[in-house]
Amino acid sequence: MNLTVTGHHVEVTNSMRNYVTEKISRLQRHSENLFKVHVILTVEKTRQKAEATVSMAGKNLYADTTQPDMYASIDLLVDKLDRQLIRSKEKTKAHLRDKPVLEV
Repeated sequence: MNLTVTGHHVEVTNSMRNYVTEKISRLQRHSENLFKVHVILTVEKTRQKAEATVSMAGKNLYADTTQPDMYASIDLLVDKLDRQLIRSKEKTKAHLRDKPVLEV
């Protein structure tokens, strides 16, 4: 998995980068097909915004959150992406179960 963390109007410190890396690594337990994750951290006056785009096999997932604290924003972002990954995985499994079996 290729992880990129960038900041918009904020300097991304090592502690923030490590925190994002630790939280995003939680997503790998749901899917090994994560190719690229791009996280953008933004500060706008009192709002701390975190947004991420996850590229995986055949799909792109996007989520963003805005909170007064950057670390809380990152936590909610990862929770949203986690739910999206689970939903995507369940849809794929359900779709595969609905296919008829060809008899030879």
